[in-house]
Amino acid sequence: MMQSTRVSLSLCAALLIVAAGCGQKSADTGGTTGTTGTTVVKVADIALGRALGGDRSISDSTDTFKTTDTIYASVTTDGSSPSATLRARWTFEDGQTVNETSRTIAPGGRERTEFHISKPNGWPAGKYKVEVFLNDQSAGTKNFEVKGQ
Repeated sequence: MMQSTRVSLSLCAALLIVAAGCGQKSADTGGTTGTTGTTVVKVADIALGRALGGDRSISDSTDTFKTTDTIYASVTTDGSSPSATLRARWTFEDGQTVNETSRTIAPGGRERTEFHISKPNGWPAGKYKVEVFLNDQSAGTKNFEVKGQ
C-alpha cells in the first residue's frame, strides 16, 4: 500500500510540474500576441501626379495625364510596424493589369511610399485606376485618365 501511495504522489507531482509549465507558456504567448496586436498601420492617403517632392509627396498633382507622362502615386501611411507590405496595382479600362509593384516597409509614424509607371512609347488614351493594398488587403483606389498630347 505504501508503494502505491508513493507512485500516486509521484504522478501527482509530475502532473503539477507539467501543468505549471503549460500555464507559463500560455502566459508568454498571450503577451506576444498582445504586443503584435497593438501594432497598427493604415493607408491615410493616395495621391497622384506628374512629379514628386523630396519627401515623396506629389509636387504636381493631377488625375489627367498626357500619353508620355510618368505617373506617380504617393501612398501615405500612419502607424508603426516592424514590417508591412504595400502593393500598387495599375489597371486599364477593361481591368487589364498594366503594372503591379510591391514594397516592404517598416513604418515608424507618418510616412510616404512612392510608386510610378512610365511607358516610353506612350500610354493609350483612356481611363485607368491604381489600387493600393496593405498586407494584401485593399486600402483604396484612385481613378485617373490619360488623354492625347
